[in-house]
Amino acid sequence: MSTKKNKVFRTTRQKKVAQTAYLMVAPTIIGLLILNFYPIIQTFWLSFCKTGDFGLNNTFTGLKNYIDLLHDPEIPQALINTFRYAAVQVSVSIALSLVLAVLVNRKMKGVTIYRTIYFLPMICAPAAIAMVWRWMFNQDFGILNKMFGTNISWTTDPKIAWLCVAVVGIWSSLGYNMVLLLGGLQDIPKDYYEAAEIDGATGINAFFHITIPLLSPTLFFIIQTGIIGALQLFDLPYMIIDESSRAVRSVKSVTYLFYQHSFERGERGYGSAIVIFMMVVISIITYFIQKTEKKWVHYN
Repeated sequence: MSTKKNKVFRTTRQKKVAQTAYLMVAPTIIGLLILNFYPIIQTFWLSFCKTGDFGLNNTFTGLKNYIDLLHDPEIPQALINTFRYAAVQVSVSIALSLVLAVLVNRKMKGVTIYRTIYFLPMICAPAAIAMVWRWMFNQDFGILNKMFGTNISWTTDPKIAWLCVAVVGIWSSLGYNMVLLLGGLQDIPKDYYEAAEIDGATGINAFFHITIPLLSPTLFFIIQTGIIGALQLFDLPYMIIDESSRAVRSVKSVTYLFYQHSFERGERGYGSAIVIFMMVVISIITYFIQKTEKKWVHYN
């Protein structure tokens, strides 16, 4: 017994609307193909090559770059630095952003001004932020040592240099996270709090049993994107810590190594292998984060 497929016939008007829609999204699709997908394919190919001068005369070397990567003594320390920064920056930033979001969600005078002030770091150029903080951390002329009357070598001591980078990262992301959490807080119906108040659950109890569960979708998004962004750390240690400083080894991230090999040493093939390796690491971490979603994220 044969079956016939139902064919969908479009009118001339529907075809014109579809063509117009394709034309409208075409620039974005072309941009993604040229600026995103093609570089990914090219990077993957270069990771199996030894690149020549000016990207010409590339020589296929197979898995040599990946074998060299596994034996590179700088990779383990760079991974430790990257994960350490991500753990501190993401956790502290989210905790402080949540506190700020709760505070600015209340009815108070000048609340709009406070929201604007907290969000300002997000719209500032990363290079400008790094330069200002670098001056503040300066041991001889920095405002921090002048203010506290100390003589701490903030950016040259390996024990605290990575913390200085983390502080700048936390400060830079506070405003963005706060705005997202504020939006999540304002979407929570007040009926839940009124019902909880009748049952005697107020203050801290209401916060942990109502606010956090209902805010979990926003928290999940911030945690996931925050970790992905933190694992790509490059600009802050590059601009805050001098490459000649003895503390650079304690802040050098995996992306920092990619920059050194690709642009300073001209080893673009090996640099591409580092990028692919980090992309795999981020993908694995993202996969496990996604697996935990159903366990603690509650959707209304």
